[in-house]
Amino acid sequence: MTTAHKWQFAASFRYHAFGWRSDKPLLRIKEALAEIKLLAKQQPELAAAGAVLFLEKISPAIEQVDSSSGAIGSAVQRAIATLVPIICQAKVEPAQRNRWLERLWEAIQVDHVPYIESLGDYWGELCVTPEAASEWADDFLPLLEDSWGPQTAGHAHFCGTVACLSALYAAGRHLELLALLETAPFQWWTYRSWGVKSLLALGRKAQAIRYAEAGTEFNAPVVAIAQTCEAILLSSGLAEAAYQRYALTANQNTTHLATFRAIVKKYPQLQPADILRDLIARHPGSEGKWFAAAKSAGLFDLATELAQQSPTDPRTLIRASRDFAEQRPEFAIAVGLSALNWIARGYGYEIGATDVLDAYAALVKAAQYSGLDEVQIRVKISELLAKQANSLIAGTLHQQLSA
Repeated sequence: MTTAHKWQFAASFRYHAFGWRSDKPLLRIKEALAEIKLLAKQQPELAAAGAVLFLEKISPAIEQVDSSSGAIGSAVQRAIATLVPIICQAKVEPAQRNRWLERLWEAIQVDHVPYIESLGDYWGELCVTPEAASEWADDFLPLLEDSWGPQTAGHAHFCGTVACLSALYAAGRHLELLALLETAPFQWWTYRSWGVKSLLALGRKAQAIRYAEAGTEFNAPVVAIAQTCEAILLSSGLAEAAYQRYALTANQNTTHLATFRAIVKKYPQLQPADILRDLIARHPGSEGKWFAAAKSAGLFDLATELAQQSPTDPRTLIRASRDFAEQRPEFAIAVGLSALNWIARGYGYEIGATDVLDAYAALVKAAQYSGLDEVQIRVKISELLAKQANSLIAGTLHQQLSA
């Protein structure tokens, strides 16, 4: 099936086809996925064959690429997540699917960096049927048990460990999987998560939560564990317990605002103000970092308080002062002055005269809508500088303040 079709991407993914730069392989990965996905709807079996071929070739081709930025590794993980469903959904004979699995297993064993290690997480899905998963589990088990045996003292590594656990789970051999995990030399979440899944499959939700929480040893991924436990409680209709015990940890995101929004979306029965106050209380000393969340929720009094209480990014405050100068001039003046205050105290990344002038312009505009005049704004800035002298602000606004 693979040889009957000439895949355009195949020539690009030769052994050590790429040097250390990642831009070219990132482009080639994107092109390969587009080529495979184009056939997925019309010829799903052929697309699946192409997906297997790509996963065979990708790791040896990019072994020499600089992966320090994480971009190439992330691209491969996205590719795996995209291609696994294509392979699973193809309607092929069991013998053909097993040949695909044998090729993928060979690819995992020679994956030296490794880039396609996460295929093991999907192994049970790739087997498609419980019978096939059980056969693969039987093949993996002797090797896994040997690597976990007392004679290895925890120093052996079997690259099919997670694939074996995934296969046992897909085969419905949940009690066997749980017993096997008890022999693991390390209680890593990568392994224990399969125990949680097995307990859930057995209908033991309370035990699954206890099992997950027992895995919070040193260096454990506490966010992932909290996400798992939160999901279990939410699926049981226990939203209040899920929020109290796990929500603030489970929904940590790339920004404070994104974290706040994620929790608000997940718990619509709670007041956004209460959620925000819980988040603020959980991170003492970082109150100013929640300014954008408070502003986004329309909690302007709280936002003003946060901006005055602890360091807040000056540019964020300047933008808020500018954006709300007409709609909420008192708020705009308060946060504009807070921006200058934190600039005066040395906060903000590469702050320059332009930022100071932007803050002053926003303050003057807000003053026009609040009933104040520019003279009163100058007085407030002068009072601020009297408490916290700053040459950048004083020098930049010398002409305005001396007028």
